[in-house]
Amino acid sequence: MRRVTLFVNGSARNGKVVAVYGTLSDLLSVASNKLGIKATSVYNGKGGLIDDIALIRDDDVLFVCEGEPFIDPQTDGRAQEELTGSHTDWLTLNVGGRYFTTTRSTLVNKEPDSMLAHMFKDKDAWGNKQDPRGAFLIDRSPEYFEPILNYLRHGQLIVNDGINLLGSTALFVGVLEEARFFGIDSLIEHLEIAIKNSQPAEDHSPISRKEFVRFLLATPTKSELRCQGLNFSGADLSRLDLRYINFKMANLSRCNLAHANLCCANLERADLSGSVLDCANLQGVKMLCSNAEGASLKGCNFEDPSGLKANLEGKFLPGVDMEGSQMTGINLRVATLKNAKLKNCNLRGATLAGTDLENCDLSGCDLQEANLRGSNVKGAIFEEMLTPLHMSQSVR
Repeated sequence: MRRVTLFVNGSARNGKVVAVYGTLSDLLSVASNKLGIKATSVYNGKGGLIDDIALIRDDDVLFVCEGEPFIDPQTDGRAQEELTGSHTDWLTLNVGGRYFTTTRSTLVNKEPDSMLAHMFKDKDAWGNKQDPRGAFLIDRSPEYFEPILNYLRHGQLIVNDGINLLGSTALFVGVLEEARFFGIDSLIEHLEIAIKNSQPAEDHSPISRKEFVRFLLATPTKSELRCQGLNFSGADLSRLDLRYINFKMANLSRCNLAHANLCCANLERADLSGSVLDCANLQGVKMLCSNAEGASLKGCNFEDPSGLKANLEGKFLPGVDMEGSQMTGINLRVATLKNAKLKNCNLRGATLAGTDLENCDLSGCDLQEANLRGSNVKGAIFEEMLTPLHMSQSVR
C-alpha cells in the first residue's frame, strides 16, 4: 500500500496523509473530502501534472487544485501578488458549518476596506482560525453569507429562490445585517433599495363588515377592541354590538350604524359624515370634536339609566337629523348644530352652552333645565315646547 501527502495547490500547510488505491478519480475524491475543495487535478512538487495513478510513488508530496495552474508553494506569495497586482490563491471558508471555496482576490478586490478584505489580504496577518480540513472558520449564517460572496464575485445581488423569504424581505434583512457586519458598503445600498421595493404597498382600503365581524368574534366581550384611526368608510356595521370599542379618529363616513350598540364607545374626532345611526344605542358615548355633518341620528338613545352622560362637546353636526332622540343630560357644549333637525328630542338637563343652534328645528323638544347660555338660537324654531323655556337658561 502506498501513501502520499496531499496539500492544497500553492500551500505547504495543513497537509493530509492518505492511502493510494484504485484509480486517479478515487484519489481526487479522497483529496476533495480531506482538503475541503473540489479536486480536479494533481501535481507533483515540480509542477508536473499527474494523469495516471501508476505515476505516484510511495511518500510522494502532491498538490491538489481545482483546475487552476500549478502554484509553487516555495514562491513568496506576497511578492507574487505585488508583481501581478492580484491575489490568485484559492481559499475554503467554513461559514456556520457550510463550506465555500473562492479566491483571495474575490474577498479582497471588490471591497478593499471591508472586514473580509482585512482578514484575507495578507496571509496569516489576521490570525484566522482553521478547522481540521484547513477551511477558515467564520461564525456567521451561511444562508446570508452566500449572497454576499456572490456579490463579491460578480457585483450582482442574487437571492436564492429556494429559501422561504416571506416575500424576500426576511432574507434581504438578514443579508443586510451580514453586509453591515462585514462592512460591504456598496451592497448595503442595494439591499436597502431591495427591502423597500419588497414591502407591500400601503393598504388604505376600507375594512368590510365580514372582516370586522371576524375581529369581533375573536375578541372577548370585556376587552376593548382598538380601532383607532382605521378606515370603515361605507361599511355596513348595522345591528352589531360595538360597545366600548375605541373608534377614535376612525373614518366612519357613510357607514350604516343603524340599530348598532355603541354604548360607551369612543368616537372622539371620528369622521361620521353622511353616516346613518338611526335608532343606535349611544349611551355614554364619547364623540368629542367628531364630524357628523349630514349624518342621520333619528331615534337614538343617549340616555344612560346609570347616569353616565354622553359627551358630544365640540361635535360638528351641521344639518344632522336627530329627530326623536333621547338625550337627557347630554353634553353638546360649543357643538355646531346649524340647520339640524332636533324635533321631539328629549334634551332635559342637556348642556347646550355656546352651541350653534342657528335655524335648528327644536319643535316639541323637552328643554327643561337645559343650559342654553351663550348659544346661538338665531332662526331656531321652538314650537310646541313640552316645558316653558326660561330666559335664565339662555342668558349669560
